[in-house]
Formats: sequence, C-alpha cells, structure tokens
Amino acid sequence: MKLVKISGLFLSTAMIAFACSQPSTVQTSEAQEVSSTEGKTLTIDQTSTQMRWRGYKPAGQHFGNIPATEGLLSVSGEEITGGKFTFDITGLKIEDMQETDENYGKLWGHLQSADFFDAANHPTATFEITEVKTFSSSDAISDQEQFSTDNTPKSESSLSPANPTHWISGNLTMRGITKNIKFPASVKMENGVVMAKAGFNIDRTTWGLAYGDESTALDKAKDQFIYNTVSLELDLKASE
Repeated sequence: MKLVKISGLFLSTAMIAFACSQPSTVQTSEAQEVSSTEGKTLTIDQTSTQMRWRGYKPAGQHFGNIPATEGLLSVSGEEITGGKFTFDITGLKIEDMQETDENYGKLWGHLQSADFFDAANHPTATFEITEVKTFSSSDAISDQEQFSTDNTPKSESSLSPANPTHWISGNLTMRGITKNIKFPASVKMENGVVMAKAGFNIDRTTWGLAYGDESTALDKAKDQFIYNTVSLELDLKASE
C-alpha cells in the first residue's frame, strides 16, 4: 500500500485514544449539555489558532493543520467559563509534501471524500467547551498501548504540554457526529489575552472516519492497516 493511502489517518479531526481495558489520558463519552457562560467574551486570533494533526500507518506518517475560521471564548476573572470554535475541513493542509506534488492532491482529495471527512456534506468541525477543571498535582498522564511498528503513534504523555494547568471537556463534532472529549491543557492569561495549548490522541473511527480501520486488519504483521489513533495538537489565542 502506498504511503499516500495513509490518507485517512486524520484526524483527522480530533479524535480518541480510547481502550476500555486501559487507562487513557483523553476520555470520550456521549455529547454533554453546554452550560450557560459567564463573564466577558474574547475572540480568537485566527492566525494563531489552529489544530495540527498527524496520522500514522506502519509504512509512514502524514501531518498538517486545519485552520480555525471563527471562535469565541468566555472568561470570568481568571476562569474560562465556555467557548466554541470552528475549524475549516476544506482548508486542511498537508505539510509533509509539496502542494505541487501529484500525491498531495490525491491525499487531500481522499481526506475530503466520504472515506474520511465527507467535507461536501460536513465542511467544518466544531469544539464547544462543556467543563473546565484544575489539573491537580496528583493527576497523571497515562499512555495507551499501541501496536509497535516503525511509525507507532506518539504517546499521550509526549503530546501533552509539559505542565498542564487544566482539564478541558467539550463536544467535538466532525462528520455530523458529536462526542464529548476530555484532555489536559496548559492555559495562560496575561493582560486580557488567553493562550492555551493541548496535545492528545483520538480514535478517528469514533467520528466515522473508518477507512482502513485498524481493528479490521486480519494480520497486523503484514503492516497493511492505518492506525485508528490520530494525534491532535491545539494552539489557541484569544483577546477582546
């Protein structure tokens, strides 16, 4: 299988390293009710806010970013009380190859197709905050076991910010499917500006991005599958 057929790794969103028998940093559940927000409203800086993605298969990796098109963050004092952000699936970029490369167009088109994001019917992904809690000194980042190859997905502990300050929970919607995810993040507030960073893994099949589903591989020793795990890294900046 050619490397370009990693295609569907993405994310693409995103999103969850999810195994019932093992502890996992990111938790996935059914969509949660969004509570009413309090405080002032900040607007995201589109040039500084993005969702980076990385997909894996035994033969290689693809990575890139999905731009944010709009977003609002609610803040009361030093606390985040809510927020909603929209990402443009049709604006997805692949950064491990040149756009002039023939394979770029093939991979981009495959990711946009019904095999993955079905962008014709679902051109955006959204994330809406449902809860924010303090990251305790006793909290730990646990790693999910992955099938080992030359391109085993990055671990949760390596993706997470070095010093998380909060647990963020929110409803992630992709391909018309909404699930609630919870992940560690580093949040800073300075002079009315909020900056947040997070990194975690998701299971793409939870949102219907099931092409090359790892769980259907008859013989993983043949390396003919795409990892269900997709790594996401979020960078956000918002101000009045």
